[in-house]
Amino acid sequence: MYNTNSIKEILNYTEEKTGLTVYGWIRTKRESKTFSFIELNDGSTIQNLQIIINDTVPGYSDTISTLTTGASVEVVGNLVASQGGKQKFEIQAQSVKVLGVASPDEYPLQKKKHTLEYLREIGHLRPRTNTIAAVLRVRNAACFAIHTFFQERGFNYIQTPVITASDCEGAGQMFQVTTLELEKIPFIKDSNGKTTNEIDYSKDFFGKKAGLTVSGQLEGEIMATALGKIYTFGPTFRAEHSNTTRHLAEFWMIEPEMAFCDIFGNMDLAEKFVKSIVSYVMKECKDDLDFFTQYISPDLMSNLAVVIENKFERITYTDAVDILLKSGVKFEYPVQWGIDLQSEHEKYITEVVYKKPVIVTGYPKEIKAFYMKLNDDGKTVRAMDILVPRLGEIIGGSEREDNYEKLCARIKECGLNEEDYWWYLELRKFGSVPHAGFGLGFERLIQFITGMQNIRDVIAFPRAFKTAEF
Repeated sequence: MYNTNSIKEILNYTEEKTGLTVYGWIRTKRESKTFSFIELNDGSTIQNLQIIINDTVPGYSDTISTLTTGASVEVVGNLVASQGGKQKFEIQAQSVKVLGVASPDEYPLQKKKHTLEYLREIGHLRPRTNTIAAVLRVRNAACFAIHTFFQERGFNYIQTPVITASDCEGAGQMFQVTTLELEKIPFIKDSNGKTTNEIDYSKDFFGKKAGLTVSGQLEGEIMATALGKIYTFGPTFRAEHSNTTRHLAEFWMIEPEMAFCDIFGNMDLAEKFVKSIVSYVMKECKDDLDFFTQYISPDLMSNLAVVIENKFERITYTDAVDILLKSGVKFEYPVQWGIDLQSEHEKYITEVVYKKPVIVTGYPKEIKAFYMKLNDDGKTVRAMDILVPRLGEIIGGSEREDNYEKLCARIKECGLNEEDYWWYLELRKFGSVPHAGFGLGFERLIQFITGMQNIRDVIAFPRAFKTAEF
């Protein structure tokens, strides 16, 4: 058994065909004594295929009672012109075989609207709904577009480690990886043989403290300073105790890194990248985006068009603060130079002031990571964030500090242990070059493209604070 005729393909046929076999799950059924209609879906498209089953089909009376919502079936029949106006074709069934039953009394996904909150409780079944299936198809298209974008531009795809001893962001949000038993944790002894409160990680699996990666950037820089242009695309982890619609503990990141590149080249690439992905998904997932526009976000298509059709505005962090201070708006988080811009600030700048995506550069060094290159003023760094309407920040990036002495000074200034970054520093000692890169949270991109409000609804298996059910 192999399904060679997906419903998406069948609906795109240009003429009637005989002897087709189609598989799928029943979405709805209408029946009478002499014939029945079922709407069949196989996940290849948001559209259903109508199947007409006459009472001349073998075993009609026995089969029809098992054709319930959620049941899986094999249908053999002829593709004929549809008598209704919804679709061009429908299947006139010659035989129907139930592959798997779904009891109406037990199957949770009956023909009614279910809340997204409820669907998160049945994560093993929610991909069968229109909304989540559409999200997953958009994810698939976006993944393809991401690889295509970089491959066409000569980037090498690099797989960076999931387990690492380096905290790229220096924020202490790493999940720890250990084989030490909680009941038998080894502690270091001082010179007098007295046990201290410091854990002896030399007894651990890796011989040192290790955790799940918060970013592949540092390892990506190794590869960029050898291969020139690379990108990573994989899972990252943040142990944030945040139970919001914007946070996940496990999410996917796209992180390109380019040697011989400055902040301006970085901004140019990032803008082209976002526009390319959005354009591709709009072309390849039209039916799904139409669904999101109808049921999730009425302004979705116009929001996406704003990204594609406009050059992103470029302003400095200082410009942004001035705009916010002069706005006269009383924000929940007060504005002053030196604060990190909050979501409400980002949305005001993109939605009210410029009404399009904005790239903000030149952030204060105190609110950015140690590896970002200092500007000549010594106060700001060559960082850039891309902000989009409705969502806020979608990309964060920077030109990296390529000077050994300056990077050493920043590591100390940030209170980090220089020994933990010995190899990262050594990259600056041997053929150091200007280089830059950025990171894009994949789920945030999917949120923007689909209009979904909660980030837990744009990933198949959400991992968040107190959430790891499936």
